[in-house]
Amino acid sequence: MAGAAPTTAFGQAVIGPPGSGKTTYCLGMSEFLRALGRRVAVVNLDPANEGLPYECAVDVGELVGLGDVMDALQLGPNGGLLYCMEYLEANLDWLRAKLDPLRGHYFLFDCPGQLTAVHLVDSHYCTDPAKFISVLCTSLATMLHVELPHVNLLSKMDLIEHYGKLAFNLDYYTEVLDLSYLLDHLASDPFFHHYRQLNEKLVQLIEDYSLVSFIPLNIQDKESIQRVLQAVDKANGYCFGVQEQRSLEAVMSAAVGADFHFSTTLGLQEKYLAPSEQSVEQEAMQL
Repeated sequence: MAGAAPTTAFGQAVIGPPGSGKTTYCLGMSEFLRALGRRVAVVNLDPANEGLPYECAVDVGELVGLGDVMDALQLGPNGGLLYCMEYLEANLDWLRAKLDPLRGHYFLFDCPGQLTAVHLVDSHYCTDPAKFISVLCTSLATMLHVELPHVNLLSKMDLIEHYGKLAFNLDYYTEVLDLSYLLDHLASDPFFHHYRQLNEKLVQLIEDYSLVSFIPLNIQDKESIQRVLQAVDKANGYCFGVQEQRSLEAVMSAAVGADFHFSTTLGLQEKYLAPSEQSVEQEAMQL
């Protein structure tokens, strides 16, 4: 409508490495949001996504497909994806026309995994100090380069127990506490002993910025989804009314019983804390 006031749009740009669970996250989050009464539009911006499990309001595959591009231009997956993104950028009018009728919806943008803001990281990296430092560097770089409000998630928390006990309690990883403890773990490995100075500089960089933290996510757990949604709503300023609050209470009560209370991560800490090692907080108290 000509002359109409612009409408503020709310939503999430879901990014992360391939296989981190972005599409599953969009499915679970969209179902949760609909249960709260929000109008949701999931937008697939990944031209390699096929057989989408969620109801897709806009699919970039209608404009350009990765398989067609690779066949026609003899490109590999990465080159084909870059071409697809450039083609989408050149045809933003198509995307605007698709999004315009969806004004008033809450958007979930399922982005290509090769692009490096809900940012998902596989939680099993917590079990390896070197990989966790690498994940912190990746998350920090993403936060600095993606000009959007940012929420980092440790995904697949329901599977982390398959990778063994964590060296420290869960808060150590989600709040990114004193990383010198990770350096001590790395120093015990003969391979990483030769790279201690490099690791110290990386840790110093992460701590100097002091930007990275994570929220644990189990997409099968409504409480976990609810905590993520709270963080996202806080980050982008989304405010919901009384009716959605009632819907939230109904959803959570149905999920965990009538005596529902918002829980902390204490249960996860106790579950994944290695019995052979004390928490960082306990060590600090002893010192």
